[in-house]
Amino acid sequence: MRALTARQRQVLLLAANGNTNAAIGQALGVSSMTVNRHLADIYRALGARDRANAVALALRYGDLGVGDIQLPQQQKEIA
Repeated sequence: MRALTARQRQVLLLAANGNTNAAIGQALGVSSMTVNRHLADIYRALGARDRANAVALALRYGDLGVGDIQLPQQQKEIA
């Protein structure tokens, strides 16, 4: 495992919070193909199989913190 770059951490943080590649690209001013390339590099660096596994491993290795993950807004129950 190698350390993630600042940009890779930024991409993974946005992915961890439920953003699509297109939304990540828009937020960072890059194409979704560039985001896809960053994610492939992240998977390789962490030894991850997919997006969810990369997030779990980044949490484990300390590249992301639990506080970095935003909870979905809770919906009100219909009575």
